[in-house]
Amino acid sequence: MLCADDHSIVRDGIAFAIQAVPDMELVGETVNGEGAIREFRRLRPDIALVDLHMPVLDGFLAMARIREEFPKARLIALTESKGDVLASRAFRAGASGILLKDTSRSEMLNTIRAVSLGKKHVPVAIASCLADHLGADDLTPRELEVLQAVARGRSNKIIAADLAISEDTVKGHLKNIMVKLCANDRTHAVCIALRRGFMQDCPQATAT
Repeated sequence: MLCADDHSIVRDGIAFAIQAVPDMELVGETVNGEGAIREFRRLRPDIALVDLHMPVLDGFLAMARIREEFPKARLIALTESKGDVLASRAFRAGASGILLKDTSRSEMLNTIRAVSLGKKHVPVAIASCLADHLGADDLTPRELEVLQAVARGRSNKIIAADLAISEDTVKGHLKNIMVKLCANDRTHAVCIALRRGFMQDCPQATAT
């Protein structure tokens, strides 16, 4: 098994859990997406645990590139988020399972064993979120830009200037965003987007 995560405490925790069971072995570790690709190519592990948010190259791109080269690779995405958006992206990138970083040791081992047998695994919390938003519209790249600016406390006027669009266009994007996210106002929209995983960072939401 290969573990790719930029936090040593996560890697150490996984290593400790795996060394206690006879049917698993940690053969390699790395701290970024490029390393995940390189070490997967070198070690050819049965399973790779890949953090979604790493420096140099994130886990989404790393998994996609690993699957391009090794179509049968069995990959498990590591994440702190219970949002459906990140989970959907992870599966599209090639993950066979999702593992929350705050999961129990037994759940982690069960997930690894399930994926090693060719099964898919989704934590209950994420599966519930996926079901709740099944068929929901994604935000467009421009809508996401607008929402990220709102999360940083930018006014419509400043957002318009930064994106070289009119204020009316900004208002139109915000209207579409609130409809798609079923939000009551712009701050509520930011909170929903953060919870679902539309935005990786978590800036302080401020109504303007």
